[in-house]
Amino acid sequence: MLSTKTRAVTLSAAFASTLALAACGASNEGGTTDSSGAGSSQEQLNGTLNGAGASSQQAAMQGWTAGYSSIQSDVTVNYDPVGSGGGREQFISGGVDFAGSDAALKDDELTEAEARCGTGGVFELPNYISAIAVVYNLPGVDELNLSPEVVAGIFTGAITTWNDPAIAADNEGVDLPSTTITPVHRADDSGTTTNFTQYLNAAAPSVWTSEPDGEWPLSGGEAANQTSGMISAVQAGEGAIGYADESQAGDLGVAKIGVGEEFVAPSPEAAAAVVEGSELQSGRGEYDFAYDINRTTTNADEYPIVLVSYHIGCVSYDDAAQADLVKSFLGYVISEDGQQAAADAAGSAPISDSLREQAQTAVDAITSGS
Repeated sequence: MLSTKTRAVTLSAAFASTLALAACGASNEGGTTDSSGAGSSQEQLNGTLNGAGASSQQAAMQGWTAGYSSIQSDVTVNYDPVGSGGGREQFISGGVDFAGSDAALKDDELTEAEARCGTGGVFELPNYISAIAVVYNLPGVDELNLSPEVVAGIFTGAITTWNDPAIAADNEGVDLPSTTITPVHRADDSGTTTNFTQYLNAAAPSVWTSEPDGEWPLSGGEAANQTSGMISAVQAGEGAIGYADESQAGDLGVAKIGVGEEFVAPSPEAAAAVVEGSELQSGRGEYDFAYDINRTTTNADEYPIVLVSYHIGCVSYDDAAQADLVKSFLGYVISEDGQQAAADAAGSAPISDSLREQAQTAVDAITSGS
């Protein structure tokens, strides 16, 4: 598989079977708006919309596709799940109309994106919220508690066997084998890795001393490309452990994570709760809704290893038709129907009404600069 740094800007031919969906008239212009996000009197659109980015959004995108295509049949939306880093690169270079990313734009990327988008600026909308599960392959161990320090110790390589006393201390009565631990990390530039390392750096700073990054900062362990590769690698090796969007965990074991005095399992509800308790990043544009997630919560109703996946685009597009398509597509994505479609397909947490209202201001602002 090609590295995201060498992948072509144009959408790959291998993804010719990607998501084709019908764009609805989703803005608030002309007519009322129903729960599907489609204006009831909006004229039909046609054309092609190209996006690329986070593989974690793939299942959700399939849900959005199914619901969105029932509204209109004359627009094709292509989405290449190349990974968050690759999606941001393609968007910044002008190769796609929007990006999906499991991490907000970095400062230098934001500067480049603003150069691409012009004076209208950039939007970042947190349209997909999901817990990142710590997944493991350990036959006979159906439940597993891991404190933040233990998770960090496993992924730094300091804890090397499953019966290590540090693991056993939080798993009384569990018959832990002496199997060697094989930590698996993402090989590609990944927003999931950014979120995971943000958590490790915040929750276990004395153990995890590396700065958060989308590229895995340590040597050792096993590397795998994209979400599907991560899951396959953990499934293939007894004793393996990794991190991935909860919706993709399948039949792998999913650890409960220490939060305050409790151990909390990932869930859509707990993921949504921690975002609600977090703050927007400062110094961003009017329609840039990037969040600083509270990774050190002690509230057992919240799960701190959460992935907030953004849709990133320009507030103003040179081509009026493309502006209409982006506006239409995102109007459906943030709608109640769109969020429910993603939840049904991917197990994600529907955004709250307050987040929807916030995002709607950005969708309403999308226009053509021509």
